[in-house]
Amino acid sequence: MDNPLLKNFDTPFQTPPFDKIESEHFMPAIEEAIKEAKQEIEDITSQSTVPTFENTLEAMEFAGEKLSSVTSILFNLNSAETNKNIQEIAREASPILSEFGNDIWQNADLFERVKTVYNQKDQLELDKEQEMLLTKTYKAFIRNGADLNEKDKARFKEITKKLSQLSLTFGENVLAETNDYELVISDEKDLSGLPDSAIRQAANTAKAKGKEGKWVFTLQAPSFVPFMENADNRELREKLYRAYMSKANKNDERDNKAIIQEIVNLRSEKVSLLGYNSYADYVLEERMAESKDKVQAFLDDLLQQALPKAKEEVAEIKAFVKELGDDIDLQRWDWAYYSEKLKKKKYAIDDELLRPYFKLENVLDGVFQSAEKLYDIRFKEVKNIPVYHEDVTTYEVSTTSGEHVAIFYADFHPREGKRGGAWMTTYRDQYRKNGNEFRPLVSNVCNFTPSTPDNPSLLTFNEVTSLFHEFGHALHAMLGYSRYGSLSGANVYWDFVELPSQIFENWCYEKECLDLFAKHYETGEKIPQEYVEKIKASSTYHEAYATVRQVSLALLDMGYFSLDRNEAQNIKDVAEFEEKAMAPTKLFPKVEGTLMSTQFGHIFSGGYASGYYSYKWAEVLDADAFSLFKEKGIFNKEVAQSFKDNILSKGGSEHPMELYKRFRRREPKIEALLERAGLK
Repeated sequence: MDNPLLKNFDTPFQTPPFDKIESEHFMPAIEEAIKEAKQEIEDITSQSTVPTFENTLEAMEFAGEKLSSVTSILFNLNSAETNKNIQEIAREASPILSEFGNDIWQNADLFERVKTVYNQKDQLELDKEQEMLLTKTYKAFIRNGADLNEKDKARFKEITKKLSQLSLTFGENVLAETNDYELVISDEKDLSGLPDSAIRQAANTAKAKGKEGKWVFTLQAPSFVPFMENADNRELREKLYRAYMSKANKNDERDNKAIIQEIVNLRSEKVSLLGYNSYADYVLEERMAESKDKVQAFLDDLLQQALPKAKEEVAEIKAFVKELGDDIDLQRWDWAYYSEKLKKKKYAIDDELLRPYFKLENVLDGVFQSAEKLYDIRFKEVKNIPVYHEDVTTYEVSTTSGEHVAIFYADFHPREGKRGGAWMTTYRDQYRKNGNEFRPLVSNVCNFTPSTPDNPSLLTFNEVTSLFHEFGHALHAMLGYSRYGSLSGANVYWDFVELPSQIFENWCYEKECLDLFAKHYETGEKIPQEYVEKIKASSTYHEAYATVRQVSLALLDMGYFSLDRNEAQNIKDVAEFEEKAMAPTKLFPKVEGTLMSTQFGHIFSGGYASGYYSYKWAEVLDADAFSLFKEKGIFNKEVAQSFKDNILSKGGSEHPMELYKRFRRREPKIEALLERAGLK
């Protein structure tokens, strides 16, 4: 087969040749790339020369490049532009790749060479990056079963393969449930309260689904959120809420409850083979937080600060409902609706007032301009790079002096082949090899309000902050400057990875930044100062409620993965377990049939298991770090250069706390977060 995945990519900047890749290319490419990678490992282990850092650690780091390339394309497509073929290939490939990974990490000859170098590390005069690669690689062998007996190694391999399949199935079920649901409205009076933009979008969705003359709302965020915030019809809000919160919880072939029990059980068994008491103990050993006790103390502290205020916020909404004369018992499907109404009353601001100032193309230009002012990089749209969908736009990133930095893929609107949410990913990480610099291929994938025949894509302010957030991740990947790809860019401790993304959101609240891009899409008028003041004034609106919500998810995550072996085997009822884990944060009565766990992709099909707390953990870092920008100027070159040199470019080459202290000249303090959130 003439397989484009196995050739050197004859494309600009060696980008993936999406225009030539067919689904049938993947499995043969994976099989061939595994053979090639195995030979590269064999070349390392069969050497008669004494193990050195160069002939063992570096050689291992650069082995399997073709396999990494092929699999990054496959799994990125499975998230951003999937179909039944791609899903089947991902299911077929996952256990094969898991087996290959296990074969590497449990290769006794390879481990022996690594161990030899590791035992000599104090005499080798390695620099910090080399030392980090050596330590990380040695630990990876131990953490992947290299020291186990043969029986336990075999079981470890079985578990790893099974977990890779279960995670894929979990995500497929959530995507299918999201795609299949439609709330079809035939009577125009049921649209009462909805903004014109949401109504137009629903009409376009209906037309696309062959239901012209009606309105269709879906579980995609740009459709779901405006409906929950604005629809006057309470019955329909309840219907949509129940649909959203019962994804993969219907006791049918797409139900995720049994998958959750199996994932929790297998993860627990896997780490018990390595001598850990719980999966959380295993994960947190390689995190800034270090232990589940520290995470629990952090979450308890946040909850203590936020819960009383959150209860006040709920009481305020209940009083507001009475004031409006609405005789209801406030339920979860009412929260967003009345919260939005009160926000309009208190701050005279809402999404529809702001949307005209946030045309997607302008916001993206503002993101680019902000990055240029901070880090001296430029973005130029390029049309000659193959893409996987017509919605995707590509940019070359270069320094202001013209030196190539990265390629950036932008993919911003929902479609059936794309999972929900927003994320940053890479098709190639930055690294250096044989004197050559390989620059990264970076992508942001989001699900923002699409354009309509009448209007361009006009974002909500929340979508604006999401774009800045994901672009912060992209900057981390783009500006990496490391010798090794596994230590470059966003390849950092999981509770540090959100710092570059979350700090970048802060610029959205500053007039100096907003003036770069927030212009009325029809008149060109800059966003008025009074609107900026309203954005800032309302920024802490119901922040305590939002904090409690985040803590509740982190507690659920820690609840599942702090279980010891016996407890993990004995989860009898997922719904009951969830209710108990989230009980300390309860602000509303339980809604029968709804469940967070069955759609909690972050921890069951993503990489956040025992790590969901990291969003709040990183908020402490970002609030503290941004306070320095506020003090010196949000586009201050000196501070930006220090952030770039000490955080963004360093990736995972050193311990994150050391990097942070080098930037901030001290450890982070929680005060800046509490103050910003209005909790102090």
